[in-house]
Parts: sequence; structure tokens; C-alpha cells
Amino acid sequence: MATLVLESHVENRILAERKATGGDRYDEVWDEVYIMSPMANNEHQDLAIEFATIFRMTLDWTGLGHVYAGVNVTDREDDWTKNYRVPDVAVFLTGCPARNMHTHWLGGPDFAVEIVSEDDRTREKFDFYARVGVRELLLVDRDPWAVELHRLDSQTKEFHLIGRSTPESPDTLVSAVLPFQFQLQPGEPRPRIEVQRTDGSERWLI
Repeated sequence: MATLVLESHVENRILAERKATGGDRYDEVWDEVYIMSPMANNEHQDLAIEFATIFRMTLDWTGLGHVYAGVNVTDREDDWTKNYRVPDVAVFLTGCPARNMHTHWLGGPDFAVEIVSEDDRTREKFDFYARVGVRELLLVDRDPWAVELHRLDSQTKEFHLIGRSTPESPDTLVSAVLPFQFQLQPGEPRPRIEVQRTDGSERWLI
């Protein structure tokens, strides 16, 4: 259920409470509309941390870029707080044109991961991510389980679905941006996501 708050004093109180408790960590502002999402559940957080850990060990710690488990991304040079998104995982490779502004990044990461939660608006972020230049977006859906790889077309500035991996059809999704491929494998109590270096040298199940 969505709630629209037009009373400024109520809005200020809610935002102050969220900031005081840390509940605003993953809040976003979409074209000056404040979006408050519920705290991600344990499974969501586990997936985000595990993706970020793999990327940090193999990319960040080896000097190939910067990896974040949640970071502010905006398209506005002035007053960035009026329009930003927070991908679950973001990879900014060395040479990425986005600028590190310390509180946020101006411009998108080379690679982002978004994990879908019930009633969220993850797919509505695609236009924004295309606008800020995210080169690839890995989408993890959990109802039903599927992993999708979307790639930005440099000409049309739109995302195109490169492939979809499901427990019934565990296709391998090969990134053109990172040295990894992804595959959803059947498992209990939930499917597992295989992350593997494209040269086959390392493999993780998350």
C-alpha cells in the first residue's frame, strides 16, 4: 500500500524518525518524490552482501574499481537529493565516467544489481539507470525465481534483455562488462545463483 503525505509537519517528523533510526538508509527520491521502502528482508540482504563481497574481493581489492552494497546515484549536479536511486550493489570500474562526490555518485555505475522485493518498483528504475549510463543491470527476482541480465544500448539509451535464467531453464548469462557469468540453479529451500569467472578459474554459489 502506498501513502501520500501532504502535511509538511507530518512529513518532517516521519523523515526525522527514519533518519534517527537508520531506516532511511535505502530511501530514494524520484524526481522530488520521496520513496520510503521497507527494510529489505534477510534473504534480500544476504544476496546483496554476497554479490558485493565477491565483486569487492575480485575487483575492488585488486584495483579494478569500487564496489558498494548500496550507494546514492544521481543525475543532478545541483541538489542531488531531489533525484537519486540506491542500487543494491554498484560496481564503478576504473575509468568509469561517473564522478565520486563522496556523499553520492554523479552518473551511474558500470554494473548494478537490483534484487526485487514484494511490492517494490525495481523495474520502474530502468529509465533512470539508462539515463545515468548503467552499462549492465542484473535483476534478481524471487517470485518466481529468475535472474535477468539487461544491457544498455549505447545508441538508443535503452536496456535490452540479454538473457533470463530460471530453475527450469538455467541459461548462463555472460556479462560484457565484468569478467563474470551468472546462472540460476535449482536448489532447496531456494534456488542458488552461480557466479563464475568467465575463464572458469573461480566459482561461487550464493
